[in-house]
Amino acid sequence: MGLLQLSFVLCIFCIISVLGFGVDPALRISLFNELRLGDTFAGVSQVQGFHNESRAFIFQDTARELKAPEGVADEILKKLRNRKEFTILATVKQEPLNSGVILSVHHAEQRFLELESSGHRNEIRLRYRTESQQPHTDIFPYTLADGRWHKVSVALSASHVLLHVDCNRIYEKVVEPPSMDLPEDTSIWLGQRNSAHGFFKGVMQDVELLVMPQGYISQCPDLNRTCPTCNDFHGLVQKIMELQDILAKTSSKLSKAEEKMNGLDRCYCERTCNVKGLLYREDESWTDGCKNCTCSNGTALCQPISCSPPLCPPDSAPAYVTGRCCQECQPMCTFRKRVYMVGERQALRESSGKCSLFECRDRTMRRVAPPTCPELNCAETDQLALADRCCSICRGHDFCAEGHNCMENSDCVSLEAGPSCRCRDGFRALRDDEAYCEDIDECAEGRHYCRENTACVNTPGSFMCVCSTGYIRIDDYSCTEHNECDSGQHACDENALCFNTVGGHSCSCKPGYTGNGTLCKALCEGLCQNGGTCVSPDTCICQAGFTGKRCDTDIDECSSGFVECDSRAVCVNLPGWYHCECRDGYHDNGMFSANGESCEDIDECGTGRNSCTNDTVCFNLEGGYDCRCPHGKNCTGDCIHDNRVKHNGQIWVLESDRCSVCSCQTGLVMCRRMVCDCENPTVDLFCCPECDPRLSSQCLHQNGLLAYSTGASWVESCQQCQCLQGEVDCWPLSCPPVDCDFTVVPEGECCPRCVADPCQADTIRNDITRTCTDEHGLVRFSGSSWIKRGTECTLCQCKNGHVCCSVDPMCL
Repeated sequence: MGLLQLSFVLCIFCIISVLGFGVDPALRISLFNELRLGDTFAGVSQVQGFHNESRAFIFQDTARELKAPEGVADEILKKLRNRKEFTILATVKQEPLNSGVILSVHHAEQRFLELESSGHRNEIRLRYRTESQQPHTDIFPYTLADGRWHKVSVALSASHVLLHVDCNRIYEKVVEPPSMDLPEDTSIWLGQRNSAHGFFKGVMQDVELLVMPQGYISQCPDLNRTCPTCNDFHGLVQKIMELQDILAKTSSKLSKAEEKMNGLDRCYCERTCNVKGLLYREDESWTDGCKNCTCSNGTALCQPISCSPPLCPPDSAPAYVTGRCCQECQPMCTFRKRVYMVGERQALRESSGKCSLFECRDRTMRRVAPPTCPELNCAETDQLALADRCCSICRGHDFCAEGHNCMENSDCVSLEAGPSCRCRDGFRALRDDEAYCEDIDECAEGRHYCRENTACVNTPGSFMCVCSTGYIRIDDYSCTEHNECDSGQHACDENALCFNTVGGHSCSCKPGYTGNGTLCKALCEGLCQNGGTCVSPDTCICQAGFTGKRCDTDIDECSSGFVECDSRAVCVNLPGWYHCECRDGYHDNGMFSANGESCEDIDECGTGRNSCTNDTVCFNLEGGYDCRCPHGKNCTGDCIHDNRVKHNGQIWVLESDRCSVCSCQTGLVMCRRMVCDCENPTVDLFCCPECDPRLSSQCLHQNGLLAYSTGASWVESCQQCQCLQGEVDCWPLSCPPVDCDFTVVPEGECCPRCVADPCQADTIRNDITRTCTDEHGLVRFSGSSWIKRGTECTLCQCKNGHVCCSVDPMCL
């Protein structure tokens, strides 16, 4: 199969698995339906949504408590528990500047899954716990709180997190896999983090959890489908190989059948049935496993055998017999108050280590000689002792290789304690142990995807769609008289979709493009600003210095810390760029240097660029000057500011900044931020937000005991929090990067520090080439752990070649 064909088949499987012509209801969790929103919760009311196919609710008041009831939460948690692939979907219209939680799944302070949109910092935050049980926050710079409708999808698939907004891929990151080891009393909140914080304000619709990867396709069915995730890929490739094999065998059989049919048309023959190498005549009957079959007109018609529970005497019990379909009464043995069937064994181990083996024969448990135990090539921690044998086995032992009773279309699977039978894909069990399985006729049961101009043909474990006479194949499920799209004989634009039709084809621009199909151009909602170029649907390529969906956000190179200016210069951000501007008292010497090294001191006294009054003497200083009164004279101390004379001691407010106050002090102008006097009834709340007395502008601390005024900030649980217009917005504290092998986060601190002793470290860059030797003489890889020999509570770990032992906290 060529690369194009392989990709096409994989994507078909992906579409079927995600869309499935309807997502499996067992994988979909509709939060509105589960919580019965609108019936019992205050603080929300139903309104017109983005579309009319489902209900939408406006979240207005902060006095609400949208928490899933205990029974509802338990059912949702069952679907989420221990999953590594899931998708959060929501259609929202969030008020500008609102910072609110869309969905939160948490237990106490442990946030297992939380999606938050911050309108103050223009961010989307996804919080969860990693496999190493560490809290993690992914921050996506994006303005969701703009008062407009947006479709949001956040998908986690193993080690990838993918953000779609309005059916556009915004970000994709490689992250540590999430942990959904959810405690029993985990709570689920909608539109808020808890009863006091994180209130979402705006309208929500279609808030759902899909317990599957690539759930965004359910939200955006016209989106270009990508191929399956890494977790799906192996299984899909295996399925394709099986289908290829079935297709090849079936095509060969159909070709031979056509040849035989052509020969049979010239003579009369009795229609016999050839089943598993045996020939059966017309109307002849036989038993095939758990089916009664009859040869009818050359076709074997089989029906499952109906088994009735046998009525067994007291000294026997129903059990399956090799070669028989239904359970039959079999002798049993009673041994140590337990019942054993014929052939079952029981091992008894004495404290001395001796083992005796018993087997049920003739209603009596008889001692049998245990076999010589082979030497095991696995560690003691991976050795298992089973109840029916004296010899221990290694974990992962292949029981199926020892023999099993799985018949045709049933595969043997080795479990921890023995073998088990599992029906293959496309087959269903004929009895409860799945030893006998029958083919599912997808064609007869309507479980196929055959489209126009095809006929469904059942195959063992699957089906195939055969083109009607005179038609050629479009894909695995549909046919046409000619496919211009496949042959390339069409006039569709490269950014258009070609749809084959009977007698021709049609072109339609892909989502995100506009045109008539033969000519398509990328469509960006709103223009790309600041010289940006629309290169793909709703995607602008920004010029250097700008970012954002519309290239409307200037990158502040100065605050990002990437720019280091000379001490004589200060970084000044410009639209799309920056420069190191000479500080007051310095000017460029004409040899322009990007970092400000060309800045030199200005001689304000020699150039006359000073505010010294006529009765003072100017003295030049590095980066400034000083006005001094000549010895033996009295000076006025007046200042020159904005070409105006300001008298010594005079105070005034800057015209360009109403929050700054200046004063003239002995010939020098001193300016500073206005001191806020909250006792003054005329205080300017614009300059002094901390003096805002309105309760609506205050925020409650997470502990519920402290209140903050707008503008106030604090640190809580390694997060920087700020009160803004009555809402609390928190984001992770920024930690400086650490480049070392061993780090530890000291108690009471939030950021890691480097340590020299690996046994003190809680985070290590594991190098698997560095090993340790334990007290048994066994080689341990870096990162492995074990219980020290002769102890029960001493836990040892190999940390990059260092053995570190401590008391296991589980023993305390």
